[in-house]
Amino acid sequence: MKHGTRLPVPVTYLVNRTPKGLVRSAYRHPRRWAAGAIIFLALAAAATCALRKSGDKPAWREFTVVRGDLSVAVSTPGEVSPQNRIELKPPLAGRIEQILVREGDWVKKSQVLAYISPPERAALLDAARLKSGEEAARWEDAYKAAPLVAPLAGFIILRRAEPGQTIGSGDAPLVMADRLIVRAQVDETDMSRIKVGQRAEVALDAYPGMKIPGRVDHLAYEAKQANNVTVYDIEVELLKDMAIFRSGMTATASIIVTDRHKVILVPAEALTDIAGGVGVMVKHQGKAPSVVPVTVGASDGSSVEITKGLEEKTVILISLKAVGAASAQNGSMLGGKRTGH
Repeated sequence: MKHGTRLPVPVTYLVNRTPKGLVRSAYRHPRRWAAGAIIFLALAAAATCALRKSGDKPAWREFTVVRGDLSVAVSTPGEVSPQNRIELKPPLAGRIEQILVREGDWVKKSQVLAYISPPERAALLDAARLKSGEEAARWEDAYKAAPLVAPLAGFIILRRAEPGQTIGSGDAPLVMADRLIVRAQVDETDMSRIKVGQRAEVALDAYPGMKIPGRVDHLAYEAKQANNVTVYDIEVELLKDMAIFRSGMTATASIIVTDRHKVILVPAEALTDIAGGVGVMVKHQGKAPSVVPVTVGASDGSSVEITKGLEEKTVILISLKAVGAASAQNGSMLGGKRTGH
């Protein structure tokens, strides 16, 4: 170590020094002690400012009561499927001569969809074609192929065969449907709130963000067991005919069980328990706030309908602690079956 080099002064050394020694050290090293004093004062000022700011934070926030719309829905996963799926089987075995439709084509009742030759006709035509075209045409006119017709109006959802293939009487070269619906299952605890004719909204996984209007068309009368839970099948009719629908698509059906319009609404966290019910903290002009009893109606989890006790444009106070607790509770409930819109 070079002569004259000064080592840093240990903290324990400074602490153990007597007041008289500290004064003497400060006199000998004024710059070092001045810098320490400035840092100490800055830290003290910052701590005081932080405490002052934390003490100034309001414990309540104001909310002006308004009228609005409230919808409560029961949401359940489902699948797009034909309401009536019909496999079109020929009356006899034979060879397909013509198929006149493609998948997605709409057909009328009794419309001819395909022609099938019985084995005897197919053999005669093959032999006639070896002779000449005129001979084949004569046999085609004399021995007609058997038609395959549509039993009802609808559309083709599946084409399984092509001309030239031989099929049996039990094979179905075409499959059709009268219309597509959404089949879903609901928990038995929700059955009391779901009725035939209720409005519904359908969302498709293939087209996120799109809402298709629908209505409840049928409720099953026999329960099923799904993962040890009692459920009932429901059918949702699609009210908008869209070309994007395909059988087998994954969907989510939201059944609107409560629909309120222009009602008094407050945030759910505004409610507080009181003797005999619930109330809200109301702000008054010129006097202290007070808790006013209210009667609640429908709720979607975030907003609550007030049927009695509050008027529009009333200013209420909501505890910020209640807001935080409600946010945490709502976050923990994400992914549940019941949703509000």
